[in-house]
Amino acid sequence: MTNKPTKFDSLINVTQPKLPDFNEFTKHLKDIWDRKWLTNDGPKHNQFKDELKNYLSANNVELFTNGHLALEIAIKALELKGEIITTPFTFASTTHAIVNCGLTPIFCDVDSTTYNIDVNQIEKHITDQTSAILAVHVFGTPCDVEGIQEIADKYNLKVIYDAAHAFGVEIDGKPIGNFGDISMFSLHATKVFNSIEGGLLTFNDETLTSKLKALKNFGLTTPDSVDYVGTNAKMNEFQASMGLCNLSNIEEDIGYRKYVSKLYTEGLKNLSNITLLFRQENIRHNYSYYPVLLKDVKMRDELHENLKKYNIITRKYFYPLVNDFNCYNFDSSLTPVAKNISERVLCLPIYSDLDPEVVKAICNTIRYELGEMSND
Repeated sequence: MTNKPTKFDSLINVTQPKLPDFNEFTKHLKDIWDRKWLTNDGPKHNQFKDELKNYLSANNVELFTNGHLALEIAIKALELKGEIITTPFTFASTTHAIVNCGLTPIFCDVDSTTYNIDVNQIEKHITDQTSAILAVHVFGTPCDVEGIQEIADKYNLKVIYDAAHAFGVEIDGKPIGNFGDISMFSLHATKVFNSIEGGLLTFNDETLTSKLKALKNFGLTTPDSVDYVGTNAKMNEFQASMGLCNLSNIEEDIGYRKYVSKLYTEGLKNLSNITLLFRQENIRHNYSYYPVLLKDVKMRDELHENLKKYNIITRKYFYPLVNDFNCYNFDSSLTPVAKNISERVLCLPIYSDLDPEVVKAICNTIRYELGEMSND
């Protein structure tokens, strides 16, 4: 049987921000101090933008202070109206961006294998008010981009991808940010790649560049012209500096996350009460999260609470569904697959500094709490 687990001396959080070598970061700070240029398209910002464009093999890139404002600006830049078809199995930001821009979210159920929007159900939600599909690459697993684009072309809809989890992901060698009209990446501290806070839009239509620049800078197109109702969403030099430092190690970080993910898979496979996320062979994953599905909501909630006794912190992510939020009045029974996944999902700790022995101990603890035999 599995050995009885012991409590960790300190909290093992579900995620931990990646910080670069301190001396490397302070070199960038010295440059900022010397220049006294803190924001508004500074040299660090522009260097970061260029390096991201190269790393992501993106046609066009714009940087923002965070991913949420980047997503709102993407919706505004495409001049969307009416309704946007999206998923309820996502973080609040996705839906809030739609509503904050004056549009109505229409929730489509998700695929039971990928947890992404179910392409086979999108068309039944299309009306004469539909202007776009806003799909989410949940946990960094790519959506059915070909199926979504086929529907978008058929009905003349725009496609925005919430790629907050998908930095560095590729489909058959093609970078994830090159699909659809616009993709938004979050560079938040909890993500695979961070610039403390930060957001990034990749897009194929170069003519959007000037509009995106204006919308993130109060709508200014020249010092004397305000052509759009914009906001303040500019990335500053400190964020860009953190991003530059972390970008230099991103391949190593993703590689280590892959190793941690493999340890979890080996430690939890064949457990009768746990379903692991399916990973497609043609995808270059970034291993941003390690979600598992428990047998039911009772078992999920009990495991979530019991792991705290060992200082293991997990997250019921995403729970509740967006269409169950108090601030909205939607019927989550209309998306039964998403609701079922939401009530069973639990994300385990994963980050680039997580000790392999800790991962093994977490697996041992989970097996112990579920009363299942060891795989060893």
